[in-house]
Amino acid sequence: MILAHDTEESLRAAAALVNTLPALSTSGYDELSTRADLDRFLTSHRYSGTFTGTRGELEAVRELRPEILQFWMLDNDASVDLVNTMLRQARALPQLVRHDGWDWHLHATESDAPFATRVRVETAMAMIDVIRADEHSRLRMCASDDCNAVFIDLSRNRSKRYCDVGNCGNRAHVAAYRARQRGDDR
Repeated sequence: MILAHDTEESLRAAAALVNTLPALSTSGYDELSTRADLDRFLTSHRYSGTFTGTRGELEAVRELRPEILQFWMLDNDASVDLVNTMLRQARALPQLVRHDGWDWHLHATESDAPFATRVRVETAMAMIDVIRADEHSRLRMCASDDCNAVFIDLSRNRSKRYCDVGNCGNRAHVAAYRARQRGDDR
């Protein structure tokens, strides 16, 4: 896939954020319910700028999840409306920046903008690249029968079927192996 590194990172973070929703999480619980959960998310997914760590910041990020999940539910054309709405509401102003060892890349908010705004805009900016590259089909739902997680398929041949959240691919491969073994024994 020909997407910039920062785009791929934003898409991974968006999928991880959405997968904290109770209906998509491996635990079945809201995995972004405490400030410690938000700290873990921030440790796993690099965002520049300021973080307050307040309950209000946590709530604002939690409220983004259903909106971002829509990208996995909508087609390419419908995603355009969502992207434009997100950018317009955040009053995004794209600009080239360098920071934290990253070479030139786009930001569309100031580093002191609220964290939820930065997440929202970075996700929208990443989706711009996905839409322009006509790669919306890479936004996928896990193929495992007992998992609802979302992921971004960044494989070269577009063949990824399982999320990375609950070892679904491993479980499917083990089950297939065991089924083949049972078939060989008969």
